[in-house]
Amino acid sequence: MYRFLLTPRWWGINLFVVLGVPFCLFMGSWQLGRFEARVESHQEQQRDSDDHVRDAAAPLADLLPVTKATSGRLATATGRYATQLLVPDRRLGDKRGFYVLTLLRTERGDALPVVRGWLPGNADPATVPRPPRGTVTVTGALQASENQGTDGVHTGGLPDGQLGMISAASLVNLVPYRVYDAWITLPEGRTQGALRPVPPAAPQGTGLDLKAFQNLGYTGEWFVFAGFVVFMWFRLLRREAEAQRDLALGLLPEQPEPESPEPSTRSEPAPAQSTSGPGT
Repeated sequence: MYRFLLTPRWWGINLFVVLGVPFCLFMGSWQLGRFEARVESHQEQQRDSDDHVRDAAAPLADLLPVTKATSGRLATATGRYATQLLVPDRRLGDKRGFYVLTLLRTERGDALPVVRGWLPGNADPATVPRPPRGTVTVTGALQASENQGTDGVHTGGLPDGQLGMISAASLVNLVPYRVYDAWITLPEGRTQGALRPVPPAAPQGTGLDLKAFQNLGYTGEWFVFAGFVVFMWFRLLRREAEAQRDLALGLLPEQPEPESPEPSTRSEPAPAQSTSGPGT
């Protein structure tokens, strides 16, 4: 009854199932692995954050470039405050406001972006306390430069004195000196006046963010695809077997073989012969 499985049509179906099911299982396992890796990195980041609070501050040069291991570490730098910019449309909790970012010209000449704090409302320079004068030593949580995919980043046209993204690439055309490809945010107790401290964000690719749960959703989708392929194979197999059984019992008419056209036996009419004799 199942001899139809050896037909060319079913060879193609079987090959698709044999290749498709392992591929779906592999992709589902890969997405699940990515989700588990994000969970582990989130837990590790929380443990590291607690450890970093107890760690002594390290010189900025010792923590660069910023990695997942150094992100959030307390970095210290010495210099003079220079250019100040406002970073609008930033949320702290459930309130919208703006960051106050001031560039610290270090002893080597490069500038370190320092987020001195957050204020509610629209970005207004008149509400911002002036930075300290003279040579200062700042200590804050080290952060990697933001990119286009950072949540809450405003990248549209902004007025003078405002910045959409905290990165060396966005600052290169605003200041006439080199900028570190990193920034720090001052912790509680080191801000001025009404400025509220900005907590350090988790590094990119870590934490239980939307992308992590997307990986979990893709995991379920790939496993569902694998089950659907197996289900459709059994369904096609059952339909074919029932059709073969009905055909064997005579419940279905056999499909007649297509007849080849027979050559025509019709002869061409003979040409008419003249009945008139010679000389007619």
